Amino acid sequence: MKVAVLLAEGFETIEALTTVDILRRAGVTCNTIGTKSLEVTTSHSIIIKADKVLNEEVYDYDVVVLPGGMPGAVNLRDDEKVNELVKKFYDEGKVVAAICAGPITFGKIGIVNGKNATCYPGFEDQLVGCNYKEELVVVDGNIITGRGPAAAIPFAFEVLKHVAPDKVEQIKKAMLFNS
Repeated sequence: MKVAVLLAEGFETIEALTTVDILRRAGVTCNTIGTKSLEVTTSHSIIIKADKVLNEEVYDYDVVVLPGGMPGAVNLRDDEKVNELVKKFYDEGKVVAAICAGPITFGKIGIVNGKNATCYPGFEDQLVGCNYKEELVVVDGNIITGRGPAAAIPFAFEVLKHVAPDKVEQIKKAMLFNS
């Protein structure tokens, strides 16, 4: 299983890199993919070098993750390549995951209509037709949504549960997450 974490200018550091960190600890192939270039600046002015730049190869992945952050979430939502990718993954039954303001892409392309979902407070109006939940992490079918930075670790573990369920407890124990 391969996971792609999309990085657009202004992404939330904790949400993106926590997911990458936890998945890599479990031995999952998880690549950061810059939507426009290899160098991407976070919402807190940290410059990150992505593993790859978005291209057709991303369709070979099994999961796509959209971090939040501003203006990162808006940059993802307004990128037609990202919209096409997420819609195709969703339609093929692949896992699509987004946290914080990241789910606004899901709202734009209509995949949360009639689904349970969460996002950062104040963005729920962009999750058109969803059954909004005030929970840290919400799963509905192949859609995983997280509420915000505080949800980064539980969100990452939920993604891990979908790609390497046998590793979840081992990594939680090693990270003292259940302590």
